[in-house]
Amino acid sequence: MLDYPALQALAAVIESGSFEAAAHALRVTPSAVSQRIKTLEDRMGAVLVVRGQPCSGTAQGLRLAQHLAQVQLLEHSLRAQGEARLRVAINADSLATWALPAMAGLEALFDLVIEDETQSEGWLKRGEVMGAVTTNAHAVAGCDIVALGRMRYIPCATPDFIARHFPQGVTAQALAEAPALVFSAKDGLQAAWARQHYGLTRPLKRHQIGATHDFLRAGLLGMGWALHPQMLARDHLASGGLVALDETQAEVPLYWQFLRNLKEPLAPLSRALQQAAKAQMVSLASGACPR
Repeated sequence: MLDYPALQALAAVIESGSFEAAAHALRVTPSAVSQRIKTLEDRMGAVLVVRGQPCSGTAQGLRLAQHLAQVQLLEHSLRAQGEARLRVAINADSLATWALPAMAGLEALFDLVIEDETQSEGWLKRGEVMGAVTTNAHAVAGCDIVALGRMRYIPCATPDFIARHFPQGVTAQALAEAPALVFSAKDGLQAAWARQHYGLTRPLKRHQIGATHDFLRAGLLGMGWALHPQMLARDHLASGGLVALDETQAEVPLYWQFLRNLKEPLAPLSRALQQAAKAQMVSLASGACPR
């Protein structure tokens, strides 16, 4: 059986970033925190905390901290009092558009892992989150899955950018030479769209901007073309600040996957995400554009 006071010390160090802050939160001495973690590391036969400024958890340390969070969530559901702590992985575009209002109405403390929707299921497989918004329609082992909908993206840029880089219209050659915007190295949406609709296989010239609103602002400043979430771009498209490159769209399917053994305590979050997605996104019934 695991030593839960030691797990609490581990989780407190990972969350706060230091043994001193963890000791203050647990109302014990820093040496007591250190001893608990040392005992746990000896028992597990592995380093669980990377000592530094700040301290951070190793992969196994994060899994153990997440195990404690799951136990506490189950206990919370039995007591039906206090606030639960929910660690979930979600993509930045969903967070910036439809998902955050859904979370705001819940009595819970969130620890959000911002991850590309094509990669977020990895956090579930490693046991580091309780749930994830993902593009994968196949449930991770030990998880249940519900369809959320399709998030629509519009390929667009400013009128000046289009006039400068696409004077003869959008072509594979022009797309290869015009700077594009990508969210991260994992973001394949722009490349997939250019390949699907224009046969472009060459790497894109790209700016990497890893924040949703700054990504949109870069587009509005004429730094590059990109596929922007329709929910964020529609006012700018209506005003003429952005212009669609052509008549195509991309629709990314999203699913909510969560640990089956936490189905009941996660039910309020699952319902809130489904309701918000249904109100804002396109139904999955008619299929989706692959990313």
